[in-house]
Amino acid sequence: MSCPPTTDSGPPIPGAPGWEAVSRHTLNSYVEANRAILAGLGLAPSKDLGGDDSSYPELAFASPEWTTVRSVDSHDELGVGEFVEFSKRIDEEDVRAFAEASGDTNRLHLDEGFAAGTRFGGRIVHGTLVAGLVSAALARLPGLTIYLSEELSFTAPAEIGSRLTARCEIVEDLGEHQYRLTTEVSDEEGTLLIDGEAVVVVDALP
Repeated sequence: MSCPPTTDSGPPIPGAPGWEAVSRHTLNSYVEANRAILAGLGLAPSKDLGGDDSSYPELAFASPEWTTVRSVDSHDELGVGEFVEFSKRIDEEDVRAFAEASGDTNRLHLDEGFAAGTRFGGRIVHGTLVAGLVSAALARLPGLTIYLSEELSFTAPAEIGSRLTARCEIVEDLGEHQYRLTTEVSDEEGTLLIDGEAVVVVDALP
């Protein structure tokens, strides 16, 4: 009597009875674990939100607290003058998570006592975390956005807990779906925090 091939120890190898079921179970476990992690971060699949970002096929996950405004919804309509805006609040949890993810544990962002003695008089948001809102805005252009270059200047610090808005506007069509855009991030009072420009290619969605 022949037996299905197996390893000496561990799960069956591909082709053995039950392999497909085991693989499917493992994959589903990973998916559910990832969903739990994202839920813990306040994120959910965009299609499940029914909110502002849920209608954008470019996005995988979103939060009901985030808001997006864009001038056109079709990739074919992109051109000079079209824009996108993305807004979210940068809170304490965001700053701590970014510090751990990036390794940037500068005390200016994490230690209130230390930061009080600096020119800022208190803790501020990482500059690159603020700049990340530009990337978030660009991701919401209709299509699949790929960064080619970015130049920016930090003009003012961002306070932890402030709601920030990134605005990106196409100022030049470079051809072959490449565009040059102005990129700005401002706070709720209208203070300009970041001023720059980016070059991106925006492909049609696959």
